[in-house]
Amino acid sequence: QVQLVESGGGLVQPGGSLRLSCVASGSISGANLMGWYRQAPGKQRELVAAVLSSGVTNYGGTVKGRFTISRDNAKNTVDLQMNSLKPEDTAVYYCNLRGLWPNGYDYWGQGTQVTVSS
Repeated sequence: QVQLVESGGGLVQPGGSLRLSCVASGSISGANLMGWYRQAPGKQRELVAAVLSSGVTNYGGTVKGRFTISRDNAKNTVDLQMNSLKPEDTAVYYCNLRGLWPNGYDYWGQGTQVTVSS
């Protein structure tokens, strides 16, 4: 069983920065995808950014150029550096770990609140 623990959320003013971190405990095997999703009140959960175990990254359209995702395979961590934050970035951010090959699995963190407000 794998557990994901997020940290780094909080309140920040528009234009500010935050860094989210997620650590996965337990045994992780095979090709996998670690990523961040977010869900704002009344909206569907959406992809923020994801990174394959190979290092290939993918970003949601609204955060390109502002957010950077990185991972450390040796430490089983994934970080999200968020710059130039906007009020519309306010949401609960969830860490996700998804197994792609040879085993499929899907784990979620408990979520961390990010609020962008003056």
